[in-house]
Amino acid sequence: MIMSTQPVPHLTTALSGPLHKVESHLQEHQPDIESWFRSQWRQTSAPFYASVDIRNAGFKIAPVDTNLFPAGFNNLNPAFQFLCIQSVQQAIERMNTKIDRILIIPENHSRNQFYFENLAALQEIVEKAGFEVRLGSTLLDLDKPMDIPLTSGGSLHLEPLVREGKHISVDGFTPELVILNNDLSSGRPALLEDLEQRITPPLQMGLSNRLKSDHFAHYQTVAEEFSSRIDIDPWLITPMFRNCGEIDFMKREGEACLSINVERLLKAIQEKYDKYDVKCQPFVMVKADTGTYGMGVMTIKSPDEISSLNRKQRTRMATIKEGQKVSKVLIQEGVYTYETWGDAGMVAEPVVYMIDHNVVGGFYRVHSTRLANENLNSPGMRFEPLAFDDCCISPEKTMAPDAHPNRFYAYGVIARLALLAAAREMIK
Repeated sequence: MIMSTQPVPHLTTALSGPLHKVESHLQEHQPDIESWFRSQWRQTSAPFYASVDIRNAGFKIAPVDTNLFPAGFNNLNPAFQFLCIQSVQQAIERMNTKIDRILIIPENHSRNQFYFENLAALQEIVEKAGFEVRLGSTLLDLDKPMDIPLTSGGSLHLEPLVREGKHISVDGFTPELVILNNDLSSGRPALLEDLEQRITPPLQMGLSNRLKSDHFAHYQTVAEEFSSRIDIDPWLITPMFRNCGEIDFMKREGEACLSINVERLLKAIQEKYDKYDVKCQPFVMVKADTGTYGMGVMTIKSPDEISSLNRKQRTRMATIKEGQKVSKVLIQEGVYTYETWGDAGMVAEPVVYMIDHNVVGGFYRVHSTRLANENLNSPGMRFEPLAFDDCCISPEKTMAPDAHPNRFYAYGVIARLALLAAAREMIK
């Protein structure tokens, strides 16, 4: 087995009983788990790619967000790029059509250097998989090609999209496949509607259409099916959630419904904490039901906090990326993260990357000023690459249950459950 030379984060609960039980249970049922996943992928095709944010509280491990337009390929360990390349080849072979030319459509960022590095890494992966790749932008004011210098060296060549009939192209380059790396937060561009070319992920999975509450409803069903197969309480791998109707944070409309649902969810969490003798204070995360980039998120420990939100807090919750108004929220069980990074003990959470149904890598989101019950996807975060190699799929049975590869296997299982939930979303 190839082992990573990257430093592995310290998990303060690594030797505790509850953590041992969840991860050991997954390891002990590995053959059955892999058989179950194989049967699921025969029934439902996986999304082209995805990333999943995971929180490990020791007594439970659960996904808290699933992104179908991942933008952190530059944070993966380059030593394991071959896993990405092989998975891209596999994903495109599964499409059962002749594909040689691929167009990647990026976000409309104009100054985010980290995103450009992601884009360069993604383009390199697809090119090394054996395809001709170009970058086509939906920016309305882009009327000629633009070269964007990269901090790592080199540059990106971004070209304006041209539509003719039901096909899009860039400077005479007409692709057979279009890969979206634009989450469509501001809506579905007319330029991309009703094309004869294949687009992945499909437009309906853009954030202007997709609700997190829908995703976690699918995840809950997946987790229940999976848990019955391996005889585990689904709560140990699932964040409970609730939602209610329309809300307007600035007008303070819908606050009563929000408070009631926060109270009910906190009570349900406490009941589980009592069952498992968890000595922590329950909390919930109130999140915009659409959106990404960690915007429109707050930690709540009591329903009374809803009515006492100040203007700054309400303003922060009222809009998300590109100024989109928040009108619906997801009330999600807060999952502590007891993973830390480095001598300073910075709070960390794993982010697992997948292409097709394969785990291809991951990294730790690290934050020096956040607590174990707070959102780490916020200004001040940084990323520490960590390879999730073959141990994600096939843990060595001779290793101790709290050995590093087994931890990665557990994360790979949880991430693939979230991926399966997203796959079912796509065919709903």
